[in-house]
Amino acid sequence: MDSKVRLHITGPLGAGQPAALTRDQAHYLSGVMRLSPGDTLTVFDGASGAWRARIDTASKRGGTLTVEERVAAQRDPPDIWLVFAPIKKARTDFIVEKATELGAARILPVATRFTNSERIRRDRLQAHAVEAAEQCGGTYVPEVAEIATLGRLLDGWPDDRTLIFADEALSDDPAWSDGAGADGPLPPAPAAILIGPEGGFATEERKRLRGMDRAVAISLGPRILRADTAAVAALTLWQAAKGDWP
Repeated sequence: MDSKVRLHITGPLGAGQPAALTRDQAHYLSGVMRLSPGDTLTVFDGASGAWRARIDTASKRGGTLTVEERVAAQRDPPDIWLVFAPIKKARTDFIVEKATELGAARILPVATRFTNSERIRRDRLQAHAVEAAEQCGGTYVPEVAEIATLGRLLDGWPDDRTLIFADEALSDDPAWSDGAGADGPLPPAPAAILIGPEGGFATEERKRLRGMDRAVAISLGPRILRADTAAVAALTLWQAAKGDWP
């Protein structure tokens, strides 16, 4: 029986090809999971599906695998982005992890007027996305973009992508029901969900968002949610209504 261990390997992968392990990956296999040469695991590169691979060597210094055969086809998520204002470190990590599990195609940190944490380590957040994909059985790892200001992001917003922004000012609006927001049903992909900071959107930010042709304001219910909860709730609602869950 194949091992349940899964690793993201920089591709491309193919049957019969060798694959190098990083020092951390080799230590994880040999020191944490107690796997030995000859044992198998599942690897994926984010583009060609999942593959069975056999361990050739694994030590503290690194290791190698041999890719044997593809065991699952590539499965990409719907074209939904998550745009969010970073918060405290552990909760920002949580947002990236859950966005990956919930099928976000791209994750974009954004600095708004009331954002409390405007500095992030993109490499660390990308590593969290990789780990989440390994744990949830996915074959796709979303890109975590560099942080940008909200103004800059909106200046370059693509014409073909709807921006769905969760507006806490609509928390008393009863219009949210069965996948519909205050401005109508949730739009299909390509789309993006914008979650604001703990202090909410500034008046001028909300005004600009409301004025965009491709923006839709939604309510996430009668209670104001924490930013990390709001990100999970909004992605869940969109996936259930327009994503790959139905």
